[in-house]
Amino acid sequence: MSDNQKSSLALWNRRSVLKATIAAATAPAFPGALLAQDAPKRGGHLILGLEGSSTSDSLNPLKTLGTFQNTLNNQWGNCLVELGADGKLMPELAESWEPNDEANKWTFKLRKGVQFHNGKEMTSKDVLYSLRFHYGKDTKSPVRAFLTTLKEITAPSAYEVVVEFQQPNADAPYIFSDHHVIIIPEGADIGSGIGTGGYVIDTFQAGVRVLAKRNPNYWKENAGFVDSIETIGINDATARLGALQSGAVHFINRIDPKLVPMLRVSGLIDVIELPSSGFYYYPMQVTKAPFDNKDFRLALKYALDREKMIKLVMSGFGQLGNDQPISPLDPYYAADIPQRPHDPEKAAFHLKRSGIAAPIELAVSEASFPNAESAASLFQEDCSTAGINMQVKRVPSDGYWSSVWMKTPFCGSFGTGRPSADMTLSMGFMTGANWNDQFWSSERFDKVVNEARAELDVTKRKALYHEAQSLIQEDAGMILPVFNTLLFGSAKNVKGLRPTPVFGGYRISEQLYFV
Repeated sequence: MSDNQKSSLALWNRRSVLKATIAAATAPAFPGALLAQDAPKRGGHLILGLEGSSTSDSLNPLKTLGTFQNTLNNQWGNCLVELGADGKLMPELAESWEPNDEANKWTFKLRKGVQFHNGKEMTSKDVLYSLRFHYGKDTKSPVRAFLTTLKEITAPSAYEVVVEFQQPNADAPYIFSDHHVIIIPEGADIGSGIGTGGYVIDTFQAGVRVLAKRNPNYWKENAGFVDSIETIGINDATARLGALQSGAVHFINRIDPKLVPMLRVSGLIDVIELPSSGFYYYPMQVTKAPFDNKDFRLALKYALDREKMIKLVMSGFGQLGNDQPISPLDPYYAADIPQRPHDPEKAAFHLKRSGIAAPIELAVSEASFPNAESAASLFQEDCSTAGINMQVKRVPSDGYWSSVWMKTPFCGSFGTGRPSADMTLSMGFMTGANWNDQFWSSERFDKVVNEARAELDVTKRKALYHEAQSLIQEDAGMILPVFNTLLFGSAKNVKGLRPTPVFGGYRISEQLYFV
């Protein structure tokens, strides 16, 4: 078996029967066709027009939020592990990884000869230094939730790192594919932007423009094709599309779904459609009134007409959500949880039981998801039918993620999904997790997720994840109407996007090329 084959859950135990069982049970149902049809060519200056920029942006991977910053992360940095187009793990800075028989200790073998932008060769000391930013009770990293059972990380040699947990961790390699876990040189400032990635940051203007030039020493042979990349923040969807149509930029994200038929007929640009495990949702902070009342939360959940929202606002681009974040593309998706219907009478019933009559406010902007303001208006109408007085507050996109999300009790948001069910559930719902935007806490949920992480029997693990999804759907402060479809726009002479169902589009910088 080659080193490159040692890259999935199938290797958590050397016994062949167990390996085969796990591989069959956990194979993702992800689409993964390569969109590039021509042989990649090198050269040119690529201009990206992306949503999600803010004047509070930085190159600190612990703080990155949204497409704009995460795309930059993948320009200048690499992770130990990469998520492939089929949803499976691929070697990146780690050329292989393998667990012990109990799956509580994972050994990562590092690539040799990889250079940072400052000329220093990457070794295990750099990996230890980088990972320390992500664990410990005082870290602000969203990855902290995945490392709560970490025992220690050691470096037996210059090109070997051992990660040991207090209990089995079947999904450990997935943690190190997260786009926040960028490897930087030992001693470097976390926000320096010095990494091993295909592009070196030349100019950084927060919320406006970033210029990066190709790393001449990039270790990936078949990636990073253009000479330079200019990433421009364009939060307005109309302006973003206009920039692409005029030739001011070559590639954009978040095309308005309602415009897709017209754009395809015109044939002036390429529209790329990518089903994903991402989702649009409304988090309610359950620690603040009136969202601390379960009946009131249920009233809002039953009031929303999800099918109408998908049809009218998203033009059918998306899959029906059910108030929990594990998507139908995930092997642990609990398909048998009854779909919550649009039921104004049941919503009115729970509203009356809650005893709450005061109006509430939903804060939204187009930063949260495409056509979020239109979706909020439909939600407001649905609430009115059920007797709920909900007002929509439209706020600016700039600063939305730093000033509104996790600050406002009720707002619009989006999630990218994660490579594993454990990561999705841990990051957003475990007690005290840095990105638990509902501030929800359930002792039973925490126990179930911890047990699932350590469970090597696939059938038992599925049962635990089923319960976790049920707990969120019934009790948490999440209203999730849709698992979204990603829509990109590209100039006709730009190719190369390799889709992934998780973090879709974040790696465009090393994929795209001119033909």
